[in-house]
Amino acid sequence: MFTGIVEEVGTVRSAGQGRLAIGARTVMPTLEIGGSISVNGACLTVTSLDSEEFSVDVVPETIRRTNLGRMRSDSRVNLERPLRADGRLDGHIVQGHVDGTGTISEISDDGEALMVRMAVSEELARYVVEKGFIAVDGVSLTVVHCDEAGFSVTVIPHTRDNTVFGFCSVGDAVNIEIDILAKYVERLTAER
Repeated sequence: MFTGIVEEVGTVRSAGQGRLAIGARTVMPTLEIGGSISVNGACLTVTSLDSEEFSVDVVPETIRRTNLGRMRSDSRVNLERPLRADGRLDGHIVQGHVDGTGTISEISDDGEALMVRMAVSEELARYVVEKGFIAVDGVSLTVVHCDEAGFSVTVIPHTRDNTVFGFCSVGDAVNIEIDILAKYVERLTAER
């Protein structure tokens, strides 16, 4: 369980054959082999680590659903350790179970912030609601506008400067996790 409040932007040191090695600092002191870490919003298991980097396995299902199969050496990724039971829930409930990917279709200035539009499939768009929660590459954001083709979010300067949003461009693939409550509501109402 995560909150979507990114702790650090890590750097992929190597990628391939179902494994990512990621350089990091802030998250390293409390990581453990077998523990969870959110990498661009995908909950992964730490399989090895030393003082400067950790590795995670990336299975075919993760590659199908996320942008992690596109990572190369020097790619930047958002990192978040799991929520502690005695901590604050600052963002929203993020499971780290990515529903699919979207594509950044527009980035424009919005005062000091950025307005970022994501194009997503109709299958994902149906769960997105204005002023609802969405996790994009693991970042907890509020939807500003949505339609059947995608949605827009405002990225405040702090988020831009402390996540991969500071490095993104139009055309980049992003991981999308919709609010879990929307999926449960749909399932429960469909059964009636």
